[in-house]
This record gives sequence, structure tokens and C-alpha cells, in this order.
Amino acid sequence: MSVTKDGDTGRWMSQIRVTDWTGKTIHKKKRGFATKKEALQWERDFISQSTGSLGMTFGDFIALYVKDMEHRLKPSTVASKKWLIDLKVTPFFKKIPLNEIKPTHVRQWQNSLTSYRDENGKPYAQTYLKCINNQLTAIFNYAVKYYGLKENPCHKAGSMGKKKADERLFWTKDEFQTFIESMKDRPASYTVFMTMYYTGIREGELLALTPSDIDFEKKTLTVNKSYQRLGREDIITTPKTPKSIRTIPIPDGLCTCLQEYMSHCYGLQNDDRLFPPTYTKSFLYHEMEYGCKASGVKRIRVHDIRHSHASLLVEMGFSPLLIAERLGHEKVQTTMDTYSHLYPNKQVEVARQLDGIMP
Repeated sequence: MSVTKDGDTGRWMSQIRVTDWTGKTIHKKKRGFATKKEALQWERDFISQSTGSLGMTFGDFIALYVKDMEHRLKPSTVASKKWLIDLKVTPFFKKIPLNEIKPTHVRQWQNSLTSYRDENGKPYAQTYLKCINNQLTAIFNYAVKYYGLKENPCHKAGSMGKKKADERLFWTKDEFQTFIESMKDRPASYTVFMTMYYTGIREGELLALTPSDIDFEKKTLTVNKSYQRLGREDIITTPKTPKSIRTIPIPDGLCTCLQEYMSHCYGLQNDDRLFPPTYTKSFLYHEMEYGCKASGVKRIRVHDIRHSHASLLVEMGFSPLLIAERLGHEKVQTTMDTYSHLYPNKQVEVARQLDGIMP
């Protein structure tokens, strides 16, 4: 290690050579420190991170964590994870050494989030709080498993938020019909929302569709990829889970709608995106905003159209297993956890029928 001062600029410079946790020798030089103390602190932090020491700061550990995740998760998943961590986790814990973070720190962090209110006095959603808490728990689980951290402080601190939303918004058949009528003068958007409502596919799955995914003879729509916008780059990835790869039977009316739309798409090739590149998730949000204002239908999220499709199937009497297959859920339990409240309570009917068979 060597810390020196530049006589001309008065700034401090650090040169360091260290063997990292893989056995590789790293030589690092950094200039421009205002004080010798800052240069020495940078050296200590660099050594801790390079050697995988638990004395490294949380911020340095996160850099290692994200780098590892980049090799194991989809780019879109890493981007979402990093965005959430950078926004809601790192600012609080960044400068604390990893092995000095206690359950009391976690509780203070949780309290700062649960007490937050926006300009309208609205708190964070319970499901959002749960999602953030899960991220921090996963980070410390990773530190315990791979870096020898003694214990996960989140386990003693307890959780925050709720796994399931208190209420999921969705459109009834009549509400969707009112909404879609207002979109008839916007052919692409009309086809987008018709497809989402009558198939239940996710936004990313919809935006990755190509003409080759539609089989008009068999009346099916195949989901085998997903669209993501990362930075300024359009990326096509595999769907969310293996079960998300599926072929969905579609009604005649949707076949007609898709055929009509595609007949007006000049030069559309089998491997082209079915909907224009301008159709991003953000664009869908704005189109939905327009349709809600024009029709007077209550505002729901674009993703809630998927819930609307599920609620329609529940109303029509279809089983959770069939709905799970159509939505591409990995487990039927996911479907039950999400939509069980929509199924009518048949307990009284069960008692009545049991009465009928009793001697």
C-alpha cells in the first residue's frame, strides 16, 4: 500500500496491490483524494471487497452480489433487482460494514419505509413493502451462504408488508366492453387490449408476439418469449418461468380481430414483432389512460387486465388448474392464492346436499 501527495495539485493518490479471493493479484491506482484519510479509507474498502472480507461496507458487498447475479439471472431481472436495491436499500445501509449490521438497523430501515407518505398522504403498498423486505433478506442469505456471515439480521428483525394485496382491481365483462369500444379508432391498441383480455398474457409476452405465434387454423396463440426494454435497448428473452411457455386456445372473435389487424400491417413478416416498436410497457400505460378517460371506466393497471381475464374464467366456472395452465403459473397454488377470493363460498350448499343423502 502506498499513499502519496502530489506537490503540484495538493491531492492525494493511493497505489495498492492485493490478492483477491480467487488468488488473482490486483494492482489498483486512484488519484484525486482531498485528504490522506480519504485515500486510506478507500484502500481499506478496496481490500475488504477484493478479499471478500465481512468488514467490507454494505455498498461494496452489493457490487459483488449484483455482479454474481448477472451470471445467473436474466438481464431484466437483474435490472429490476438492482433498481429496487439502489433506490430503497443501499441508501440506508451503504456505509455500514456488513458484519456490523444488526436487527436494530433493519428495524430502523423498516420503520422509515412503513412511515413514508407521499404528497397525498398515501403510504407504500403492503405488497411493495414485502417485496423490498424480501430483497434485503435475500441479500443477507447470500452473505451467510457464500461469505460466512454468522446470521441473517432480517430473521430477528421480522418482516414488513403483506404477501397478498388486500384487493386486486379488475374489470368486469361490461367494464371491459365499455373500455374497448373507446379504442376502436386506435387499431393497434384495440388489438392489444383485446388480446390481453381474452388470453391473460403478460405485457412482456404480448409485446414479444410475432405473426408466427398465431395459428389461425388451430385457433391458438403461442407464448415462448418475452419483451423487455433495458435502458435504450429492446431485449427479447425467455418467458418468466418454464410453465410460461404455453399454447393458448383463443376464441373466434379474437382470431377475427387479429386477422383484421394483421391485414393492415404493411410488409409484416413472420418474425417481426406483431405490435410496433413504439409499443413499450410505458406506451401501453398511456394508451390505457386514454381509454379509461374516454370511456369513464375505472382506472386499473395494465397488468390488472390479466387479473380481469382470470376473474372472467372464475365467473365462467373453470377450475384453478385450467386457469393456472392458461396463465402460465408455475404452481396451481399460485392461482389459488391470487384468485381464491373470487370463487363463491359453497359451504352452505355442501351442507344442503349432505342433508339430502343422510338417512
